Amino acid sequence: MKKEKLEQNEHEKPMSLLQKALLTGFIGGIFWGLLGSLAYYFHFSEISHATFTLRSFWQANWTAGLTGEMVSVLLIGVFSILIAYIYYLLFKKREGMIPGILYGIAIWFIFMYFFNPMFVAVPSIADMNIDTVITTICLLILYGTFIGYSISFEYKSLEDMKQQRKENHSQNA
Repeated sequence: MKKEKLEQNEHEKPMSLLQKALLTGFIGGIFWGLLGSLAYYFHFSEISHATFTLRSFWQANWTAGLTGEMVSVLLIGVFSILIAYIYYLLFKKREGMIPGILYGIAIWFIFMYFFNPMFVAVPSIADMNIDTVITTICLLILYGTFIGYSISFEYKSLEDMKQQRKENHSQNA
C-alpha cells in the first residue's frame, strides 16, 4: 500500500534561533515603537520616533503627522532587527532580565549621547525635560528586556532540548 503525501502529515521546518531572534527584534521594534508613539501622543515625551528617524533628515509636512509616525515605527522595527542581531551575537547565553535591562540602558546612552548630533531635530539631553528622559529610558529598558529575555529564553530552551535528546540517545544506546 502506497503512502499518500497528505498535507496534514507534512511538518514545517522549525525556525532557527537566529530567525527567531530577528523576528523578535522586528516585533519588539514595532511594539515598543508604538508604545513610544503613544508616550509622545500623551505628552510623556517631547520627542517622537518621527523626530529621530524622519524629521532629522527630511523637512516634509507629512513627517509631522500620523503617516510620518507610522513610517517611523516601521523603520524602527526594521532597525530593531539589527539591534536584536547584535544581542544574539554577544549576549544570547546570558540568562535573566539583567542583561536585557543593561542592554536597553546601553542603547539609550548610545542614541542619546553618541548619535544625538546626527539627529538634528532631537534636542540634547541637557535640553530635554525630565519626563522625556525618564520615559525614553524606561521604554528602552523595557525594550532591551524584551529583546534580551526573549532571545536568551529561546537559546536556553534550545540548549535544554539538545541536552535532553543527548540524554535520551545515550539511554537508548
